[in-house]
Amino acid sequence: MADVEPRRAKSPRRGRGRGRGRGRGLGQRRPQTWEISDSDGEGAASREVGTQTSSTVREHRAAAKALRADQVLSRLAVCVDPAVLEYAGSDILMEALGKLGCECRIEPQHQSRSLQWSVVRPDPAPSRVPLEAWAENEQEQLLLLEPQEFLQSAMQLTQITGPPCSMPWLSPNSPIHPRLAVIGLDAYLWSHQPSSQKTWQLQKSKEARAEVANSWPEVEEALVLLQLHANLDVLLVASWRELSQYVCAFTKALSQRPSKQYRDSWAFSFCTAGHWASGQQVTKDGSGLRGVWWRQIRQFNRVSPAVADAVVTAFPSPRLLQQALLDCSTEQERLSLLADLPVKVQRGRQPRRVGPDISRRICIFLTTTNPDLLLDLSS
Repeated sequence: MADVEPRRAKSPRRGRGRGRGRGRGLGQRRPQTWEISDSDGEGAASREVGTQTSSTVREHRAAAKALRADQVLSRLAVCVDPAVLEYAGSDILMEALGKLGCECRIEPQHQSRSLQWSVVRPDPAPSRVPLEAWAENEQEQLLLLEPQEFLQSAMQLTQITGPPCSMPWLSPNSPIHPRLAVIGLDAYLWSHQPSSQKTWQLQKSKEARAEVANSWPEVEEALVLLQLHANLDVLLVASWRELSQYVCAFTKALSQRPSKQYRDSWAFSFCTAGHWASGQQVTKDGSGLRGVWWRQIRQFNRVSPAVADAVVTAFPSPRLLQQALLDCSTEQERLSLLADLPVKVQRGRQPRRVGPDISRRICIFLTTTNPDLLLDLSS
């Protein structure tokens, strides 16, 4: 029996698929090969760095979003001692806090008639946010005092020789550093100022001497002593409305503190993010370095874009200019190297040159070794 050639199975693919088997045995596939190069490690390292960078960017965005002033303000709580509500004008303060958008709590405080601020951390809290950004808000306290109460304690400071040993408003075991607020002190002093007739009749009595002692010069002296020896800030307001404005402004400032501290914790906190502040882009092949050099020339005082163009055209890089300065034989030749460079001007105007002042400043900037040397003599 004659051998029957087996039929080849028809390939379901047509067109380009048929030409791939030419030059090789039918039905045989090319074995898979692997190529090892020196760039494989660099590619893996670059991918790892890229992953870490993107993760860092996401963490920065999450932290910046959590620390926005409006977000922190919604988690900020102002704790008001119940004794504050006994004052006649406390409703003005509570109404202002209600409109502010923060949480207002009526809770007994360590010191009576005081206000304390606390912030609730987001859950989960951003990992890159320093703990100090949340802890400092819990150390703020405002203590309300009556004018007579403040004067009785403050006047004792003016009669003590040397630093005061203790303050009636400071607790030795408490980490909270309060601020003092006195409402209506000016009006109280004017109402208790003795008349000329009463002073003449009772000038030898203790009552008259005590009333005369409550004067603005002695109050100012007491305020200075409180600031120097106890680091106590005293807020003097005329009304509850003025106190409410201060409390609201202080609360808004506290809501902005975490974001500012987070920006200051960066390595280069003075750099502003954004396309407009990104500077000159420099690629791997070096294109863009001329623009960076042009921007450096523009940073000198009274250097116009046309003057920077003249310097960069004559010396395309700072290295070339520095080499030309070193090749000068005398100091005067070095200082005036750029003085005669022509500057392009519009038609109809007189020709200009860089000038000796700019030439001297750029020369000193590139050649001096004294970090305290003043470049601009006119500043």
